[in-house]
Amino acid sequence: MGKPKVGFYWFASCGGCEESQVDIADKLIDVVNAVDIAIWPVALDFKDSDLEKLEDGELVACFLNGAITNSEHRKIAELFRKKSKYVIAYGACSYMGGIPGLEVSKDKESLIERVYLKGDIVVNPDKVVPVQEFKEDGVRIEIPEIYERPYSLDEVIDVDFYVPGCPPTPNVFLDAVNTLLSGKIPEKGYVFGSRKSLCNECPLNKTKPEKVLVKEFKRPHEVILDPEKCYLAQGVICLGPVTRGGCDALCIKGGMPCTGCFGPLEGIKDYGAKAISYIASILDSKDLDEIRKTLEKIPDPLGTFYRYSLPRSLFYQKSVGDKK
Repeated sequence: MGKPKVGFYWFASCGGCEESQVDIADKLIDVVNAVDIAIWPVALDFKDSDLEKLEDGELVACFLNGAITNSEHRKIAELFRKKSKYVIAYGACSYMGGIPGLEVSKDKESLIERVYLKGDIVVNPDKVVPVQEFKEDGVRIEIPEIYERPYSLDEVIDVDFYVPGCPPTPNVFLDAVNTLLSGKIPEKGYVFGSRKSLCNECPLNKTKPEKVLVKEFKRPHEVILDPEKCYLAQGVICLGPVTRGGCDALCIKGGMPCTGCFGPLEGIKDYGAKAISYIASILDSKDLDEIRKTLEKIPDPLGTFYRYSLPRSLFYQKSVGDKK
């Protein structure tokens, strides 16, 4: 009996998830020795036809990262679902919509206009924009349909497990691989990572006051953070209290507050709403004008609290429902 076959693929993403997979360093050799990588186009010369030739269910697992933003993404995602026993949404974009998911705050036309016509570095005098079909000199070219909005992976296909992070940390990736190889398969919908908040593994947690109270919020570039003191206690928004742990607090150790890429804790349906609720609870004022001035120091609430989860949020889903 041969080694179990696995596949890797990326959709709308930055490449960080691929970096995280090779960041396991010498342990990558152990992974390669344990599995047969049947599909990994970003690293090796695989074509879509190689995926199509696989028997249904031939892949034990596939790790798919990136948001679904066009018809080709959907086609490949559906093909992976057909060919795989287990589908793992890998990284924040696949899990929750991620950074590409912020597109849902704009309509497709305005985004195309910004990217192809009015961007700061765009030179496009003929005002050429993407079309699905182009013909010239008898040659016909098709490009994928760009969707009205990006989708998380489980909005398009059935997903078995989730590996959070932007990108996932090597230890969480290894945990997912080793768990699947062990045969001790978790329940469907399982999210790898800690069951506790990031604060529980944060090296600064011991300096966090029992009751955090903030008079004024500061952005990271506006203050020289004390690396030995809780960032929230220094007035910088850190979403560690409402974010799933398991990342080993790498951002904190690197001198930056948590931005929430590991997503919500168990039982939380809307990550951004939980984050907003927490930040509101630590405001050290009952004066409405003072509270308003404090909140104005958060220049981009949508990007701050829904940076990785906007398409999956109740906030967005309700707005879509109202439009329908």
